[in-house]
Amino acid sequence: MTVNDLTSSDVMAKWLPFRGQTGADPSALALYCLPHAGGAASAFRVWQRKLPGVAVLPVQPPGRDNRLREAPYEHMEPLVADLADVVLADLALGPEGRRYAIYGHSLGALVGFELLREIRRRGGPEAAHLFVSGSVAPHLSLEAGPFVRDMTRPEVVDMLRKLGGTPEWLLADPGVLDMILPAVQADFTVKETYEYQEEPPLDVPITAMPAAQDPRVDRSLVDGWEEHTSRRFALHPFAGGHFAVFEQAALTHKYITEALRR
Repeated sequence: MTVNDLTSSDVMAKWLPFRGQTGADPSALALYCLPHAGGAASAFRVWQRKLPGVAVLPVQPPGRDNRLREAPYEHMEPLVADLADVVLADLALGPEGRRYAIYGHSLGALVGFELLREIRRRGGPEAAHLFVSGSVAPHLSLEAGPFVRDMTRPEVVDMLRKLGGTPEWLLADPGVLDMILPAVQADFTVKETYEYQEEPPLDVPITAMPAAQDPRVDRSLVDGWEEHTSRRFALHPFAGGHFAVFEQAALTHKYITEALRR
């Protein structure tokens, strides 16, 4: 994709479906929010207009919601390359020097990290901040246990039920499962095939927000995020499970706002 491709078609609207609903000034800091495996931009839609001076921009990967008919990504590199196109094109549409930050939850944390490294490789602008939750540090991200991409349908449903965050009525509806499980398994394939490559730390502050009862994230492996920034690192633990940052959104917003004000 080129900048012209993005700005002259509906591609931008696909990737950033709520772009026109931020309620923020066009020059406000852009916070690109990347969802968890199987998640959609709608997970962050309720965050819009909740962060003073911030334009919350939920990102919509293919294979879900308004992009249900599009094939989801199964590997990190092409996903990150296309995301970098989108972010750089979107920033180019705003005022020169517009600040931006990245928020990623679970798989979105790893994607956000690699996105910033890709933007750096292209000589793009540095982000004001990287926020991560629901994920161990990238160099410690090897998956333990059976791969989700190899699980049977009942096994995937059982895994999602234990993880939380997916309404039971969705898990009990075969028709809905037909729609959502391909994206879930493709997204987990992105994570399970991810191979960390050594590069210098980002010159971007990082804030990590782990949850104490997260069944998929070993709390001791979250501290490793500090190795990936040459700037400030902050750690804000949450009580609760994998989706605690959404269930306690007011607290999440507080940490984001405080970090960006610095």
